[in-house]
This record gives sequence, C-alpha cells and structure tokens, in this order.
Amino acid sequence: MILRKLQFPILLVIAVSIAAFARSDDQPETNPKREHALELYKQGKLVDAMPLLEELSSENPKDAVVMELWGASVLGYADTLSDPQLRKKSRVRARSILLEAQALGNHSDLLETLLRNLPEDGSFSAYSENKDAEAAMQQAEADFARGDPEKARQGYLRAHLLDPNNYYAPLFIGDSYFKQHQPAYAGQWFAEATRIDANKETAYRYWGDALLSVGKLDEARTKYIEAIVADPYNQSSWNGLRNWQNRTKLSLTWIRLKDGVAIEVKDGKTNITVDSSLAKDDPLTAGWLAYGMSRALWMREKFAQQYPKDASYRHSLKEETEALASLIAVATEIAAKQKAPPAGTLATLAEIKKAGLLEPFALLNRADRGIAQDYAPYRDSNRDNIRRYLNEFVVPRAPAEAEQAGN
Repeated sequence: MILRKLQFPILLVIAVSIAAFARSDDQPETNPKREHALELYKQGKLVDAMPLLEELSSENPKDAVVMELWGASVLGYADTLSDPQLRKKSRVRARSILLEAQALGNHSDLLETLLRNLPEDGSFSAYSENKDAEAAMQQAEADFARGDPEKARQGYLRAHLLDPNNYYAPLFIGDSYFKQHQPAYAGQWFAEATRIDANKETAYRYWGDALLSVGKLDEARTKYIEAIVADPYNQSSWNGLRNWQNRTKLSLTWIRLKDGVAIEVKDGKTNITVDSSLAKDDPLTAGWLAYGMSRALWMREKFAQQYPKDASYRHSLKEETEALASLIAVATEIAAKQKAPPAGTLATLAEIKKAGLLEPFALLNRADRGIAQDYAPYRDSNRDNIRRYLNEFVVPRAPAEAEQAGN
C-alpha cells in the first residue's frame, strides 16, 4: 500500500506500510482497542485514531508501533487546525512523540521520513502562492486527515484549477484515488505531477506504489528508478525501491568501491599512500596509484583551470570520472600483461566505462558533498544515462513468473 510520506512541504502522512501494523513484542496477543485504533489509522481516520493511540501509548509506553502512529496522527490532526500557532504547537508535539518512538527502537521508513522533514519548531510552508489555491489545499488536507478522501479530492481539484502549476494538488488527487483503491486513476494524476516537476521524486514513487499494488512489478520498477533519477540524495527516493525489493526478494547490485589510496597535497607537495592491504600484484593496486596521481593533479592545478569562478577546491564529477578512467585503464593494462582477464570489481568497472556510464557511477556510488553539486547540471543534460546505469547495472529485473503471480 502507498505511504502518504511527509515530503516537504507536504504536511500529512495518512497511511503506513504493512510492516508498521505488526504486533509489538510488548503487546498481548489480542487487544481489541489496539486493533480498532490501527484499523482507524489504516482507513486514514487520523483524528478519530489519535485519542485511542494516545490511550494505548499510556497503557503500554514500550509499544513503538503505537507510539509512531500516535505521532503521525497528531501530525495529521495539525492539518485540521486553522490557527497557525496551534498548528505549529501540534506539529512540535508530534515530533516529540515520534522521537520517543525512535528511542524505543522504531526506525521505519515512515518514522524516519517524518522526522527528517519535520522542523523542531513545527514550522511549515505554504503549498501555493495563490491565496485561494492555498486555502483549498489546506481545507482538503483537513478533510483528508478526517478520513474523507472524496471530499478532499474536490478541494485538491479546485486548487489545481486555481494554480495549474502547483505540484502537490495533482499529487494529492492521485493519492486520494489510491486510497480508494483506484490505481489507474491515481497513475493519471501522478503523471500530471511529474509533468509539472520532473525533478521531484514523490509522484514517481507514489506511481510505483500504485503499480506495485496491482502486481505490475516491471512498470513499478521503472517508476522507482525515475524517483531516484529525480533526487538520489533524498533518502525518501529509495523507499519505493526498497518496497519493490521486499516484494521481489531481489537485491541491488552496487559496486562498493573502497578507496585504495589516501591523497594529501600540502605546500605544493603531493603524498599518495596506497592501502597496505592491497596485494602488490593485484592490478587494482597500480590502478589506485594512477587514480591518486590523477586526483592530485586536479587538487594542485586542474580544478582552478576548469572552475576559475570557484573560490576554493572541491572534489568534482569531472575529477572523479577522470581519475576512475585512469584506474580502469592502468589496472586493465596490468591484468593484460599478467595474461589474466579483468575479473570482479575491475571487470564491472570496465563494463561501466565501455557503456559510457562512469559519470552516473560516480554520482551514485562515489558522491561526496563536492561531487553532489554536479548532479543537477548533469541530470539536466544526461537523464537517460543515469536511467541506463540504474537499469543496466544496479536494479535487477523481476522474473516474469513473479510479475504473473502478482496479477
């Protein structure tokens, strides 16, 4: 099922993954009040569920699942408050409850997403600069929190008509259709949201959830990949793909490339230290030395030449890609001299380079704060390369029989 995850500036989460409804170890085998509260929450009736979840948390303070859903319900309740100060106060309370759930060991996607996007002071942003559209959105969110998706959808639609370029109105219309088990209609509105802003991940992820719910695993996979292409450094972007993995029992095929050198440039002098754990006859040892030499040159000279407007050095995509290319070329040459074809990590890196996908590899596998600055400009001109890298090297395809079984 879909998660109405908090995604700035979205203010409400109304559903939760099936796992979150699992019985806590500290909970008795049966508890009618708890089951009723969870059912209300699952139906999106957060305002009705909130007092029951509060009572249950008081009765069993160690029930991390109930604590989490109580916090999410308080957050939903905040959207029903017209007074901005009261809304902020409710959001602050929701955050404190969610932190208690986290302290109990709850680290679900829902909870982590809520905390990551909920400011300590409970502040929130408007959905639209159009006052009438904003009022329609706020009323619709209040209706949604009360468990009335039909009425909420009318409000979102009015907001969409008043502000056609607002991303969140079609996103929420799609979510309301999904809540009513109409994934085809949901997909049409998620598509509209992606048209408005192709670089926000949420609509792709929700769209993937809708497809996953009817067993369309390959189509869901495609949408989850698009969510990552849109915003890979946002942890929420990966939640949908994790759900897909749980459904298919498949694992991502990442290359975990541990740095084999330490590079220091100081007072015009360069010191490159190769990891002592690397075997001398390993082709990657010579490759890492070449990598280090390439990066040292960038640190000393090339960065200033390539980025004259930047006041200070940073690790860039161009630098990393060039250094990786040097690593692969030297290591492959050494392997050839040893009459041993590239294997393991080196073989895969060589395939990635041959496919022309070293840049996406660096952006997704090797990104630090410096490299991440180059993501958006690269994505603007090379979206298909990022998509290809994920599709061909990272995300496996679900077996055909799994797709058929889901239908």
